[in-house]
Amino acid sequence: LFLSFYNASTKTNVTVPVLHVVQARLAYVAAEGELKQPFKDELPTRQAQLSTLQDTEEFDVLVVGGGATGSGCALDAVTRNLKTALVERNDFSSGTSSRSTKLIHGGVRYLQKAIMKLDYEQYMMVKEALHERSNLLDIAPHLSAPLPIMLPVYKWWQLPYYWAGIKMYDLVAGGQCLKSSYVLSKNKALELFPMLKKDKLVGAIVYYDGQHNDARMNLAIALTAARHGAAIANYTEVVHLLKKTDAGTGKEKVCGARCRDVITGNEFDVRAKCVINATGPFTDSLRKMDDGKNTNICQPSAGVHIVIPGYYSPDNMGLLDPATSDGRVIFFLPWEKMTIAGTTDTPTDITAHPIPREEDINFILNEVRNYLSPDVEVRRGDVLAAWSGIRPLVTDPNSKDTQSICRNHIVNVSDSGLVTIAGGKWTTYRSMAEETLDAAVAAHRLGGGPSKTVGLVLEGGQDWSPTLYIRLVQDYGLENEVAQHLAATYGGKAFDVAKMARVTGKRWPIVGNRLVSEFPYIESEVRYAVKEYACTAIDVIARRTRLGFLNVQAADEALPRIVDIMGKMLDWSDKKRTCNFSSLPWFFLYLEMGYRSRSEQLTGTTEITLDTQEVANSVLIDRYTNRFHKFDKDSKGFITTVDVQRVLQNISVQIDENALHEILNEVDLNKNGQVELNEFLQLMSAVKKGQVSDSRLAILMKTAEESLDLRGPVTVDRSGGGV
Repeated sequence: LFLSFYNASTKTNVTVPVLHVVQARLAYVAAEGELKQPFKDELPTRQAQLSTLQDTEEFDVLVVGGGATGSGCALDAVTRNLKTALVERNDFSSGTSSRSTKLIHGGVRYLQKAIMKLDYEQYMMVKEALHERSNLLDIAPHLSAPLPIMLPVYKWWQLPYYWAGIKMYDLVAGGQCLKSSYVLSKNKALELFPMLKKDKLVGAIVYYDGQHNDARMNLAIALTAARHGAAIANYTEVVHLLKKTDAGTGKEKVCGARCRDVITGNEFDVRAKCVINATGPFTDSLRKMDDGKNTNICQPSAGVHIVIPGYYSPDNMGLLDPATSDGRVIFFLPWEKMTIAGTTDTPTDITAHPIPREEDINFILNEVRNYLSPDVEVRRGDVLAAWSGIRPLVTDPNSKDTQSICRNHIVNVSDSGLVTIAGGKWTTYRSMAEETLDAAVAAHRLGGGPSKTVGLVLEGGQDWSPTLYIRLVQDYGLENEVAQHLAATYGGKAFDVAKMARVTGKRWPIVGNRLVSEFPYIESEVRYAVKEYACTAIDVIARRTRLGFLNVQAADEALPRIVDIMGKMLDWSDKKRTCNFSSLPWFFLYLEMGYRSRSEQLTGTTEITLDTQEVANSVLIDRYTNRFHKFDKDSKGFITTVDVQRVLQNISVQIDENALHEILNEVDLNKNGQVELNEFLQLMSAVKKGQVSDSRLAILMKTAEESLDLRGPVTVDRSGGGV
């Protein structure tokens, strides 16, 4: 089977075989066992890495940027036996690489464009991505897995149209097709995805792509590079580029960078034969350090995602909306036992701290409503977290038409020798890194041989198996859910995390104290995170664990224990502890992870609006006011933890005092340690309108009131009176 395309660059028709006979799923690296791993048993500390950066006379390659592409470049370089360094001004994967849709995919929509427009470049982009998808699933089996994605069809004519397109996707993948796509009847589609809207549904098509834990995958790439000898350091920024005059040409050439340790402020030079710019959305900043006359090539686009409870989707079935109300594509996917929905695509400014906009959150919610059954009430209050990632679309500086956005990635070598890699997709990070190093080797005559990263297993993947979690349960006495999480996060390194777990003092589990009760993250992960170069509490809640991306309130509750553990391990001062407990997490959770938008559902209006008719009769307001006064016995006009604790004791309910403080803090809008009547009425108004859901205080007070009402007055005979 063949497809014919028109190649615009050569102005010729090109015929390409779609289905290739593949003898093996992947050709693993024959030389993998021969690659040097000087730090196979123990990673060097961050301080040791900084010392290596300062003391090494000259590296072959210095990579600037610790995202997926930068980490991929470092891994590609060090496995070519090149002396490699990498610096990242924030944490590894702190930018776009941790804020993706979590898919490893070829791009169904790109293939559609390739076929409709007979575009050979788009076709090859999809084919390359499908090859990389297969490779990534194989080299990090603990962090990735195939995911079935359903495309619901509501018009009969669309069924053969979409089926043909999805089948073509399978054919282009060839022997690397994950699983064959298939068509479902209406009844079968609803059986597999019961939340789906039934009205006018004619059937569905299911195809397979990959899904991964993006931040952990990025970290695995960086740590694998470190294992092989690369000197990597997070929180190390480039102040300016170093240059020297080439004796042969008389031109200035980049020969390294002046770096600054963000944590200590210490500055030092890192010299290298080649500097690679892999800074994603900040590509132009480094290009202008090289030459102030360089024009911008990055065209940033913001993609917002939201996380809602897991009951919105089946455990192992995603959903694709191929044509939203404004022509965009929305994915609706199970992830980490929650549901992730996104993404938007809007122009934005470049910033290190992108913030999700309320209009984007509501756009996604509205699109979700269009595809779910009317029985499923999609509530704004169910949004547990929201984030915005900046996609670095680029124009090609080598092209005559510099205004045209490049659909793939670009590799550019400047006159001074700075190598820039920009654009591209998460899925193709490895091939982008290979192409970048090929260009760097050619431009700087580095040697080192060809790339060795196809099939090179990443950190944790070597000793992983689907049943590894059982050994964790049996050997260490971990909870089943915790063991599964550790195996899926750390792979073969999960045993190292389990060894660091403390005894719980309970009959079961024997070890593994949870950071928060509803998530499987345990305290020993914080200790292990320090070994993985975590420097702040945000590094732990956002990228070593994914708690901040899954539930901002749960992340906020886990902070005190995380700060306590890290503070002891890193010998933090009181000022440092305070910074990690309040200001830094506040900015991250409140702004970047959507906590502000969530809290604004309570504070967005001062008017308490309940059902119109009932408000007129004051029924609901009276009910809620009476409920409040059952706790505010002294008619102070506010309630504290003492008031709630007193009522709970009357109905024989016990709640930990710290947990009670956290429950009241969710509603305490002015943060004065007490909940006023107006704050409580605003809460109940927001709960009724669906703007806030699962409020623990609202549920607790309602339950307590019902228990008190059921008890009624104590009878005379039970009180010991009577005759």
